[in-house]
Amino acid sequence: MKPARFVTEREAIRGFFLPDLCTAGAVFLLVLVAELMVCVMVLAETGVFGIDWHKLALVSLFVQWIVLTSAAMMCKLRPLMSRLPVPVAIIAMLFVVQMVTLFFTLAGYYCISSISIALLQPWPIFRNLLVALIVSGMVMRYFYLAQELKQKQEAELQARIQALQSRIRPHFLFNSMNIIASLIPVAPERAEQAVEDLCDLFRASLREAGEQVSLKEEIGLCKRYIRIEQQRFGDRLGIMWELDNMPASLKVPRLSLQPLLENAICHGIQCLPEGGTIEVRLHRNSSHAMIEVINPVPEEPDQMAAIEGSHLALDNITDRLQAHYGNQASLHTMNYERGGRPYFIAQIAFPLPFQDKTRAITDHNQERHGA
Repeated sequence: MKPARFVTEREAIRGFFLPDLCTAGAVFLLVLVAELMVCVMVLAETGVFGIDWHKLALVSLFVQWIVLTSAAMMCKLRPLMSRLPVPVAIIAMLFVVQMVTLFFTLAGYYCISSISIALLQPWPIFRNLLVALIVSGMVMRYFYLAQELKQKQEAELQARIQALQSRIRPHFLFNSMNIIASLIPVAPERAEQAVEDLCDLFRASLREAGEQVSLKEEIGLCKRYIRIEQQRFGDRLGIMWELDNMPASLKVPRLSLQPLLENAICHGIQCLPEGGTIEVRLHRNSSHAMIEVINPVPEEPDQMAAIEGSHLALDNITDRLQAHYGNQASLHTMNYERGGRPYFIAQIAFPLPFQDKTRAITDHNQERHGA
């Protein structure tokens, strides 16, 4: 029998359909939507050319007070609401909106018309409560459907990333095991080091699908993989790292760079009798960090055609980037010549976090003014 899993308060709040209404973006959206609704109501009553600006201002003030006060109360009650069943939570939130509407309706009539609450007709109160109930009910329904759609997309994304990542694991695992098997009879110490590096790599591959790690940690895994391959190729495999100004806060999908190095070795270094050097370079601009993996390739066209392969690793990385970042990340490859020798380059671009974008723009402006 599968043991029960207790949901923490943080997980309950994160999975709650009501978004955090305390953020600046949420407040701005609420104010904008409320004001648009007020404009529609006033225009429907007075027409475009006979609009009553005084009435528009009063209705806007009335509606905004209700919207912002309701949002503030729901923001404070959100942790409590997240622990309730969804129908009970919806009823409780609708009740909060009704009470806020009732309060501002009575306060508004009293302040503007100086009418005693005892003399106030019930129809204006009922009208405002009914409008508030309909609008808040529609908003709750929208939030609920949006959260369901988000959870469905996250589940599909995790399943897709899991499928993509599972295609990478056997690939480098079998290659590494072959390397270790060949080293055991001739160099047991080097085989032991390769086993330790392989354990780190395989432990990383078994982590949760879609998990993101720092770029520094991903580079560390790549260095372990290169160390395993250098046990097999020896002096034929060289590596040059140019990783200055590495963004400390940049997160990348786990095992997104290692397949590029494996591709460079299998389709480049391995096919050259003299071997070669793989270059890993990091560039950055105001919005992206770009990592280039450059490797030499054979000169003969027949050899090039024989090693082109199915591009499984490159297609896999492209799909994973699309799943994580959409169009904000990309992978580009090309062949080019340098010093009369053919090379293959794979460039992967990751979007920078907001703080790194700001810092990059500031540095660029300082360099330009200094120049």
